[in-house]
Parts: sequence; structure tokens; C-alpha cells
Amino acid sequence: MDGMSMLMENEGMAVRPSLDGCIKCTICESACPYAAVTEHFPGPKTVGPQEERFRHGPLSADWSVDYCSGCGICSRVCPQDVRIAEINSRARAQLKEQRGIPLRDQLLARPDVMGRLGRPIRPLFNWAMGTPLVRVPLERILGIHRKAAIPKVAGRTFGQWARRHPVRPAQDRVVYFHGCSTNYFEPGLGRMVVAVLEHQGLAVEIPEQGCCGLPLQSNGNFPAARTYATRLARQLSSIPGDLPVIGSSTSCALMLKREAREILGVEDPALVDVSQRTYDIFEYLRDLHEQGRLKTDFVPVELTAAYHAPCQQQNQLIGKPALDVLALVPGLRLVELDRDCCGVGGTYGIKREKYEISMAVGDSLFSDIRRTAPDLVLCDSETCRWHIAKATGFPVIHPLELLHRAYGGH
Repeated sequence: MDGMSMLMENEGMAVRPSLDGCIKCTICESACPYAAVTEHFPGPKTVGPQEERFRHGPLSADWSVDYCSGCGICSRVCPQDVRIAEINSRARAQLKEQRGIPLRDQLLARPDVMGRLGRPIRPLFNWAMGTPLVRVPLERILGIHRKAAIPKVAGRTFGQWARRHPVRPAQDRVVYFHGCSTNYFEPGLGRMVVAVLEHQGLAVEIPEQGCCGLPLQSNGNFPAARTYATRLARQLSSIPGDLPVIGSSTSCALMLKREAREILGVEDPALVDVSQRTYDIFEYLRDLHEQGRLKTDFVPVELTAAYHAPCQQQNQLIGKPALDVLALVPGLRLVELDRDCCGVGGTYGIKREKYEISMAVGDSLFSDIRRTAPDLVLCDSETCRWHIAKATGFPVIHPLELLHRAYGGH
């Protein structure tokens, strides 16, 4: 039995058997935003539960499963609790194990490596990623679409700032899991997260930390993803005490909460422990408010902000806590954008063959934003923010930035 088949057999206790609950109602097919816009993806049921029954031993998954973005909408809407997206993710890994992972996918799946390599040549890297002179040949050579949103590398990482930032003495402590994007591309967001948490009277511990492995998992490299996820969990566990782990990247928080265990089958004790005490930042702040502990000394923010809840935030099944907390801010006018997906799917929409699909999926969301014409667009996921901003031209920020402003931050 090959390695991936052993994985399916030994680690699929909660995922693969769920396919027996599929009654072929096609609700997942109707809800899938990708099957609706491309013939390359026949639908989550077709490549998921329907095909999974015939995958045994060396029998490979069909290539069409790679056109599943892993948004998780199918699993969320399934009335029988079939783990459709998770089954598809494992099938993609089986496909990549047998056929190999392209260099492009290997690079895109390691944002920490890209951040480290980009920093020494930051001005050149940022210029190159913004000019067609480089992007056109890059598309031809590597398959990264010339119009896809690529973030700019920051001059100073969040980790560098954190090492010099003293932990304020406080009775209550939390661990901050900042993720790769905050570290290399949006360090200002990390500083705002720390400021907001410290404003609540909390001591914020920030251990050295690496990538969660989600991009590797999404691109079918399960062995490397397992290594990354296990290493990160041990890094976050290095702070003594059963402290809450607060994540500002909704997709990375979901990886720690559930996906590393459910999809990758990692049962390292550190990961099991961390998964049970990880919170999305607004989930944690909403809990503080419900306990009467959230500071509400807000200044008025006279803006109209449109909010898009990304797929991985909705997959946490915690409601939309950013809306709950921001509703407390005086003067702020919130518009909920009731769309399931922006289309980017992490690294999915960056790829040459999938960019137009991602734009088609996001078209209704982009139209809603243009029609609403807000001052700002809010979104919890970094790749979604970059994708929406590039597609619409509107400023798109993490909702935490707006909360920081409401606390008097600039």
C-alpha cells in the first residue's frame, strides 16, 4: 500500500467514512461557486463522495479535483455532515503524490520562505511584482498570473518588532499567533493587534513562530504541511500555562483549530493542546464583551464600512464576531456583504490557469462593493483582502485596524 493510501486508511477515521452519509441531494453542487463558473470542476459531490468510493490503493484521483479551491462551502451546507471539502483535499494530495507538485506550487505554498528571500532585495522585489515587464514573463515561466495580487514585502518584520517590545505585566496573559502574512507583509496589523489586546489589560506573549502549513496542505504537500503544523504548535506551546492563543489570520487559526488534525491527521500532543485553546481575534474580543470585560471607550468613527466574511472565517462556525464587536463603535455604518466567496482561495486564484475562474467567482462580491461604494472594505483574510483590493480598487483592511482606530489609534 502506498503512503497516501495508508494515510487515507489510517487517518481518515472522521473524514472518509463520512461519505457513506451522502444521499446525492446535490445541495453541495448547487452551493459550489466554482462549479458554477467553470467546466473544469464538475462539482464537489462528483469529485468528492462519488469518486472517493472508487479510490483504492494506487488508483489516482481525477485531475479535476485540483480545481476545487478548498473553500469548504460544500461541507458547511451538507445536511448529512459529509466532509466533502476535506475528502477533496486528501484526494488532491493523492494526485500530487503520484504526479508531482510543480515548482510554482512549491513556491507559493511557502510564504515564509518567499518573505525571507524577498526582504534582502525588497525594493527590487516590490518593483518587480508591480510591473508587467516582470509579471508577463513570470506568468509564462512559472504560471503565476500577471494580474494576480502579490503583496509587498515589508522592510521590518513583525517578529523583529516583537522581540524589542516588552511584555507588559498583567494578571491575564494571551499568546499571539500572527502568521506569515503579518510577519513579512503586514507588520502594522500585528502591532495593532498587540495594542488592542494590551488596551484590554492583557499581557501579550509572542513566541518565535513559523508557518502553519495551510498553503502546503492546500497545494497537496501533506508531508511538509504536517511538519510545519507540528513545529508551529510546539513553538506556541513554549509559553508556559494554558493561555488562549489568539490568531489574526482567520485561515491560519482554522488550520490550528481543526484542519491540521482533521485533514492532515496530525495528533501531536502540542497540536491537540493548542487546537483546543485557539481563538480568532474577534471571537476572543466578543467573548470578553459577553463577560463584561471588553473596553468600550471608543471614539466615533464616521465611516461606512462593508464587511466580507471569508470562507475560512465562516468555516469556524463562530458566526461573524467582527460585526458583533464593531457594532459597538459609535458613528460606524456597517454593511454586511452576504456573499460566500471572493474566489481567490488562498493561492488558487494566483495561478495562471485559475485566475479567471477566481475572478468569475468573486464577480458578484465585487459588484456589491462597487454598488455600495463604502469608505472601506473589511475582511479577516489576508489573501482575500489583497484579491478584493486589486479587483475593485477599494481600500480593504482587516476589521481589527478599524477597531484600533476606534480606540484612538492612528
